[in-house]
Amino acid sequence: MQLLNGKETSQAIKDSLKLEVAQLATHGAPVPHLVAVLVGNNGASETYVANKVKSCQEVGFKSTLIRLEEEITELKLLEIIRDLNTDPEVDGILVQLPLPAHISPQEVINTIDPSKDVDGFHPINVGRMVLGQSTFLPATPYGIMLLLEHYKVETAGKHAVIIGRSNIVGRPMSVLLSGSGNPGNCTVTICHSGTKNLADFCRSADILVAALGRPGFVKEDMVKEGAVVIDVGITRIEDASKKSGYRISGDVDFPAVSPKCSFITPVPGGVGPMTIAALLKNTYKACAMKHFD
Repeated sequence: MQLLNGKETSQAIKDSLKLEVAQLATHGAPVPHLVAVLVGNNGASETYVANKVKSCQEVGFKSTLIRLEEEITELKLLEIIRDLNTDPEVDGILVQLPLPAHISPQEVINTIDPSKDVDGFHPINVGRMVLGQSTFLPATPYGIMLLLEHYKVETAGKHAVIIGRSNIVGRPMSVLLSGSGNPGNCTVTICHSGTKNLADFCRSADILVAALGRPGFVKEDMVKEGAVVIDVGITRIEDASKKSGYRISGDVDFPAVSPKCSFITPVPGGVGPMTIAALLKNTYKACAMKHFD
């Protein structure tokens, strides 16, 4: 069993981006600028955004964090996004999800300029991804693909089973793994809450992607020997023994499942860091498209 170490892989990507940004600065070119918008005081969102801002600083990007009150109207938020769309100094816009219940996430995503949509959620970018065209890929699936590529995991001709059909992970993951690139060329099955005999599908998987947000859902008897297991789950569970008051759990029962795997991602330290690395690559791409294409 080999760990797919997202922490180490993301650091390698960040080190490479840092060199590229340093070269931009040497030639007097503008460095990438990411603006993150955080609405309300969701604890998990605070942590995620802080990590993204820190990573921007680490590679030499400019980053701006816009904090907004929970009560902000949808109209006002959309106005702020439109201002960022037209700001020539801004390369990438990230609106942290989830949003308060009175704000439509899809309306927010639709309002972001596709050329600054570094999360890869805008319908235009999703359409380009489905068509196999160059675009901004959703950060978590993109990060997983980068991780598979880094470890040279063989995917061609394999059966990939994805548990979860969200637009953020499950659906785009199925598109990328079934694509003609490398990694890719998988035969893909998407499973979800309506799937009958789900465990049987899981046992048939050469590559199993768990992205349903249920801690410890994937058990040892659901995974075949030699499978590659990607655990996208990241759930906070109350734990009084921890200084933070919680621990992070993935969707896979790691102690029981890992001995059967050829490759497996840990939680934390697997997919999470790769999501940020992918976001940084998208932001660099947005800057390069604007100034050098």
